[in-house]
Amino acid sequence: MSDAQLPALPVTFRPGRTRAVLLTLSAAMFVVVTVVALMLERLGPGERVSFVFTAALLSGILILLSRPKVVADDEGVTVVNITRTRRLAWAEIVKVNLRPGDAWVFLDLSDGTSLPALGIQPGIAKEAAIRDARALRALADSRGTVAERV
Repeated sequence: MSDAQLPALPVTFRPGRTRAVLLTLSAAMFVVVTVVALMLERLGPGERVSFVFTAALLSGILILLSRPKVVADDEGVTVVNITRTRRLAWAEIVKVNLRPGDAWVFLDLSDGTSLPALGIQPGIAKEAAIRDARALRALADSRGTVAERV
């Protein structure tokens, strides 16, 4: 990918279809469980509240699952996974990997560790994930310094 084909910074990579499905399911599930709790005549007030609380809890979990993204800017990359966020300088990223069968992108880091980047995942949009992984790889290759990677 040449510099002319690199995405303009800042750029956010996230699994759009997966996120849309998760957020839609979250809202639909909350509404359905709440309506069922209100319609069941045999339930007492405490049981109704527990139904709604359970729906809110499950909805919150689905919202957390929709959170992952990877944001690239001039200074580096911010990886937002389900419960953690990590900021990386470009020079820290040695390699961007999305191998066949991987559930998401892995970033090989200069300290010898690997960081999963759940914001780029093939799931239900394989072509988009491959395109995003290639764009992030090209950005890392063009932004990182070769001397710091050796």
